[in-house]
Amino acid sequence: METKENLFEANQENWEEEVLNSELPVIVDFWAEWCGPCRMVAPVFEELSSEYKGRLRFAKLNTDHNQELAIKYGVMSIPTLGIFHQGKPIGGVVGALPKDHLKQKIEEILEGAN
Repeated sequence: METKENLFEANQENWEEEVLNSELPVIVDFWAEWCGPCRMVAPVFEELSSEYKGRLRFAKLNTDHNQELAIKYGVMSIPTLGIFHQGKPIGGVVGALPKDHLKQKIEEILEGAN
């Protein structure tokens, strides 16, 4: 995956530092290469990473390569987007949503975290 300014690849090795210890909340896209809905969400997720720069960090976690993390956080279906703040999951969305619906959900979760 090509790393963008506000979008990075999360994995078992960098999870604690990049996600749990992040100053900003982090939204994690739990995905897999074989998942059609995951491919539908990817461009929206990338667009939103630019729009939320400075407010929310964006990470993609390949569940096939990081099964332990997917299991630890109860990811049963993909795509699952989980938002983490101060080391804890604070909300999330399961399934592919249109951009405006996803933005609304993100805003609701972020407002609840403050």
